[in-house]
Amino acid sequence: MTQTLRRVPGYTATVIAGSFAVLLAQVAYSLPGALNGTFQQEFQATGSELTWITAAFAIPMVVFELTTGVIGDLFGRKRLLQAGALLTVIGSLVAALAGTVQVMWVGQIVAGLGAAVLYPISLAMIAALAPSHDARAKAIALWAGFLSIGAAISPLLGGAFAASGNWRGAYIVVIVAALASILITSRATDSSAPEGRKLDVPGQVTLAVGLIAVLYAATQGSDSGFLQPSVVAAFVVGVLLLIAFVVIELRTESPLLHLHLFANRAYAVVAIATVIGMFAFLATAFSMSIWLGAIQHQNPLIIGVMFLFIQGPAFVLVPVVSHLIRNVPARWILTSGFVLMAAGGFWPSTFDVNDLGWTRFIAPMLLLGMGFALTVGSITAVAINTVPVRLAGMASATTNLLRDLGFALGPVLIGAVAFSKANEWMLEKIGPVIGASGLRPPFSDIAAGIAHQGGAMAINSMPVVPGPGPDLPPVPMPAQLQQLAFESLGDAFNTAFLLAGVCALLAAALTLFGLFGHHEPSSEVESGEHDDELAATR
Repeated sequence: MTQTLRRVPGYTATVIAGSFAVLLAQVAYSLPGALNGTFQQEFQATGSELTWITAAFAIPMVVFELTTGVIGDLFGRKRLLQAGALLTVIGSLVAALAGTVQVMWVGQIVAGLGAAVLYPISLAMIAALAPSHDARAKAIALWAGFLSIGAAISPLLGGAFAASGNWRGAYIVVIVAALASILITSRATDSSAPEGRKLDVPGQVTLAVGLIAVLYAATQGSDSGFLQPSVVAAFVVGVLLLIAFVVIELRTESPLLHLHLFANRAYAVVAIATVIGMFAFLATAFSMSIWLGAIQHQNPLIIGVMFLFIQGPAFVLVPVVSHLIRNVPARWILTSGFVLMAAGGFWPSTFDVNDLGWTRFIAPMLLLGMGFALTVGSITAVAINTVPVRLAGMASATTNLLRDLGFALGPVLIGAVAFSKANEWMLEKIGPVIGASGLRPPFSDIAAGIAHQGGAMAINSMPVVPGPGPDLPPVPMPAQLQQLAFESLGDAFNTAFLLAGVCALLAAALTLFGLFGHHEPSSEVESGEHDDELAATR
């Protein structure tokens, strides 16, 4: 049976509200992209502290997306979506007023909780009200397009304000947009799916603490070393708790995450490819941001322009992606997208950090963006269309969790690898370089201490070596020492780009071979058959 959008009361208003909400979430999430260099200088942040600005938003977002999906299913999604926008207001206000990197983390955590609501609930509201399979595919493509345009305009917004000397103004814009989202959502149609759903407290606790422990260990290991007892302990605790989460979800009557969804081969393959592919995507984008901003200290507006090339295609190509989702097997769309993303990672791995020309990033970032445009909407469509409509809330929350887990792992893991490599390579050569630089005690000892404590990022960004007291004023940081740190960071992020490209290629191989023979539903009748198939697995 086919219906037009006009026959569903409030559907258009709901699609608008959901699309604006996901745009808001992505603007808040992507804002640090163009500001990493600004934050580094504003807060004198180390490499891991910079990584934590992004991670502080991503971790609560990933950890609580499944729970907010359950809350929306139980009590209704409309007010919950407005609550997510309100949390974004509060978090952005804290960030706008932050005087230290630690306060910035707090603001990011609160805004991340808001995003944990906005991402899954906006998608679930749209999917639950879609009148047909085709209408749902079109709405999902539009939703994904607004997600991408949010990611495109956000760094441009941040870069423009940072270039004018007032990066905090960008967060004021986010606050205004969040208030607008609350008003727009008031016209949307509410929905819920309480059947068989209830809060899973043991599952939420083990998932939350487990993910936080693993991500903490990955980020902190880049500064203090991966063999430090606290880092090793965090890894062990995190892995054990995530194993406990799986056991709990398999045994509980109302799981937070319906693991039986993964009995469907297509769903499982796309789930794994989503985490790996989205990791590759954000690892590449994050590395570009660090390269141009925190390493080369380029104008923040340039980084914003780069993100326009990364995210713009997903919005411009909405009609094309919508057509492809409905007419071309997901296997070919996803594989092509991940291959383009791999090319976008491999290409910058050949760049020389001493070359300050930023236009060479345009082509690889455009390839990355085209790959993302093809994959993000297709991933969502395959995941949601694989399950029955009554599980749309869980499927949308799970899909967002997997995508955002990849996003969270991107800067955390690639930052950990790159910064630890840069620090290791710099410290191997720093003794002779300090000796040849002309620095004498106590300044030579102070420079060595800065290198060991703050790493390559600190040496690269500090214009002077501070004196030990008021009687000895600071002296200029030797050019040889800064060049060593500069080239160590460049070499390390060449490796980061290369690793991101390899991961994108792995995701392409997974979809190419894992989705072989997959048949996609073409009507609501087939969607009903998925209901029976899923029931048979329980």
